[in-house]
Amino acid sequence: MATETPLFPLRSVLFPGGHLPLRIFEPRYLDMVQRCHAQGTPFGVVALTDGDEVRRRDGEGFRREAFQAVGTLARIEHFEHGQPGLIHIRTRGAQRFRVHEPRCLSHGLWVGQLELLPDDAAVPVPDDLAQSARQLQDLLAGWTERAAAEDLPIQPPYQWRDAGWLANRWAELLPMLLGERQRLMALDNPLLRLELVVDRLDAISDSASR
Repeated sequence: MATETPLFPLRSVLFPGGHLPLRIFEPRYLDMVQRCHAQGTPFGVVALTDGDEVRRRDGEGFRREAFQAVGTLARIEHFEHGQPGLIHIRTRGAQRFRVHEPRCLSHGLWVGQLELLPDDAAVPVPDDLAQSARQLQDLLAGWTERAAAEDLPIQPPYQWRDAGWLANRWAELLPMLLGERQRLMALDNPLLRLELVVDRLDAISDSASR
């Protein structure tokens, strides 16, 4: 049997290079993150399409859970087990994947066989989109004055000239529906992803100036 990876369905989308803090209290995930932390292995984050982040009963069973087929591996960068039954972790998005043959174990944890997807090609930010990098730098400078470094939504290493990295950071921040964010993450073309988020950014700026 091929190796199976634990999955964490969430009402959010994790992008490669993204920063995702999590508060873990469900038994199915407490055991999972402790094992991943001890073994230095990632788990997969997938966006929910049906069900809730917390497992809920439905009659004699549990409410149905369903999720997107394309997700992102999460690597634990900080692990804090301060009290029984509660773990705080900070994770970073790694490689994207496609889930094959997902299955739910008896205690509610989802696992699946993963097909790893190629990393974004290194594409420079074109001159006509460079303003979006400067805007994000300005945002980050403002946040840095008000928050601790580890709490900032954008974490180093910064890659301001890389189209895929810049697109991912804006896609995490801009207001949009979960399905829209998922479609951006699943796009294989980093330049197209950046063009789409800049279009959204421009539309928001135009609306605010009216």
